[in-house]
Parts: sequence; C-alpha cells; structure tokens
Amino acid sequence: MLDLDPVRIVEAVLFSSSQPVKVSDIELQAQMDGTVVRKAIKQLQKEYDERGSAIEVAKTGTGYSLVVREAYRPFGRQFSPQEVPDDVLRTAAMVAYHQPVLQSDLARTLGGRVYEDVRELSKLGLVTARKKGQTLQLSTTKRFSEYFGIEGSSKTAIKKWMEKKAQGEQ
Repeated sequence: MLDLDPVRIVEAVLFSSSQPVKVSDIELQAQMDGTVVRKAIKQLQKEYDERGSAIEVAKTGTGYSLVVREAYRPFGRQFSPQEVPDDVLRTAAMVAYHQPVLQSDLARTLGGRVYEDVRELSKLGLVTARKKGQTLQLSTTKRFSEYFGIEGSSKTAIKKWMEKKAQGEQ
C-alpha cells in the first residue's frame, strides 16, 4: 500500500460505511494492524472534537461510525431521507421499551397498524419476530442499537437510553 495516513484511511472507511465498522474489519480490509487502527480512531475522534465539528466518531455496539452530533441532528434530518417513518417509530419504541413483547399485545394497545409496522421494522432489520403460539414475540436487534446510536444492545441499555431521551438528556 502507498504511504497513506492511517487516520485518513479509517476516516474514509467510516465515511463510506452505512453501518458501524468493527476494528477487526478495518484491519482485514485495509490490511492494517489493530493497534494502528485503534490509534487512528482515537486520533480521528480527537480531531473532530478539537475543531468542534458537527460530525463525531461514535462507538456503537462493537463498531465505529461517523455520525452527526446530537445538537446538530435536527438540521441534518431535514436533508436526509427518513428510513423509518414517524408512525413506525412509535411501534419500534414500544417494542424496544417492553421487549420481549407479543405482537398481539401491541395490536391491542396501538391498533391493527402494528402488523404492517412490524413487517417494515423486520425488513429494516430493527426488530426480530419469533413465533409464540398464535402470535409473534418481538425484540430489537443489534442493528436497532446501531441505528439509534445506543451504547449496548441489551434490553436494559436500550430502556435506559430511551428513558434519558424521554427526559430530554443527551
């Protein structure tokens, strides 16, 4: 490989990826040592922080990604396509908060629209559905945590994150 800056290589990888990237994947694909990759990530985080960028390097689950800082997200959202419509987000929030939850229980609470919402959430890889009697038992996936920038994918971590958001905390 040419004498390229490892920090810029990591930046290019994170910028190009639509989901968080593991250190081991960067190591393998960019043919760089894991220590070099981790140092590059730390340097990149420092650079974005020092210049007060609207972008930050975020650790999400087991990977890293470039994301818009919380304070600037309302501005970015206006120009980015919305993957999950607001009404589907309501169903996603209920699944996340009450997981594992039966689809039939959600339908009693939110109405029949839940069935279409669950299909959409499953298609996006945010919710997993397992047959449980005559209905489905719903839980969030690792991708759910990655998508919403939640540190950890346990139901406890997700619930704590949701409670903080509901209280207006960053």
